[in-house]
Amino acid sequence: MKYIFYVAGVTALTATAAYAQVRQDGPLTVYTAPQSAQTTSTVDFANAKPMPLPAATTLPPSAADAIRQARDPLLIFGLPGASPGEDGSGIETPVELAPPQKIVDNGAQPEEFGTSGQPFTTSRAKPQFDNNLTTRLYPFRAAGKLFFNIGSSTFVCSASLIKPGIVVTAAHCVANFGQSQFYSNWSFVPAYYNGNAPYGAWSVFQAWVKTAYFNGTMPCFQSGVVCLSDIGILILNSQSGSYAGNATGWFGYGWDGWGFNGSSQALLTQLGYPVALDSGALMERTDSQGFINTTFSNNTIIGSLQTGGSSGGPWLANFGLAPSLSGISFGTYASHNIVLGVTSWGFIDPTVKQQGASSFTSGNIVSLVNSACTSQPAAC
Repeated sequence: MKYIFYVAGVTALTATAAYAQVRQDGPLTVYTAPQSAQTTSTVDFANAKPMPLPAATTLPPSAADAIRQARDPLLIFGLPGASPGEDGSGIETPVELAPPQKIVDNGAQPEEFGTSGQPFTTSRAKPQFDNNLTTRLYPFRAAGKLFFNIGSSTFVCSASLIKPGIVVTAAHCVANFGQSQFYSNWSFVPAYYNGNAPYGAWSVFQAWVKTAYFNGTMPCFQSGVVCLSDIGILILNSQSGSYAGNATGWFGYGWDGWGFNGSSQALLTQLGYPVALDSGALMERTDSQGFINTTFSNNTIIGSLQTGGSSGGPWLANFGLAPSLSGISFGTYASHNIVLGVTSWGFIDPTVKQQGASSFTSGNIVSLVNSACTSQPAAC
């Protein structure tokens, strides 16, 4: 095992609290926050900026061409698997945060129609700016907004719970690719809504990424973009002996092609808080056909209107509550609310209207979650 200690202020991207511990454990690297940093006091909820969405410069095949070239996921990944989710108690512990300011996303701006030809729908998860409870109900409430510090500035990504105290997001919301540097002071707010935290704000005990992402040796179609494993895991601190997911519930997660048909296609629901849509104040939902592209580091690609701030948001198969059946049976891969990836990148050309995600595999999501659960069994 390799141990590295960073002192505050050495660079703009190191932890803001002194002596944060970074430990390499084989193919994974873990950051343990010092006790002084395990609060939300350094987070500027009102003026948080969108984490820039990594931008791919090369376009993939069209959706139609990708389908014609598709391979069976069994030939790409091997035997698929999944871990189920849970709906939680629903007990709220509301905290009022500062409402977000009108911050403009200066990255790729959305236009009305995408040139990729890939059909999708992006809409508010919550229909109106009112007291509608949509995003405070399961399964929506297992997703949320992620605040964190890069130097003295606060940024936002999106994230979701996949165990009572385990959050999955994008690695680029956790660490700086190839620079051996972690960000700091993450605060996860499940079911965030216009400055309100109905289930509280949760600080982080540890952050985990693949070592190859951390040191920049990971294969990527484009340096730091379209990578095999742009995936990060956060272990939350408990509050009064309980974790966020005990109330909100958590999603399941699948790996190695779970949920995809023999042409590497799946219908996916993306959740996130892109700042270009409703100023990042509301959870947004995109529904799109997704396909795995082997040329693009086996990444999954969907059509989407989401932009900066959506990074790390979950891509789910079978989103929603399963119906009760009578005289009919479910099909293959019928488990509901299974995360198969998180928002990782978009295109530098804003007219394309596509985003990508590293595919969940036994070599990334399974090893990351298992290691996090070994580190903090109570969170799982």
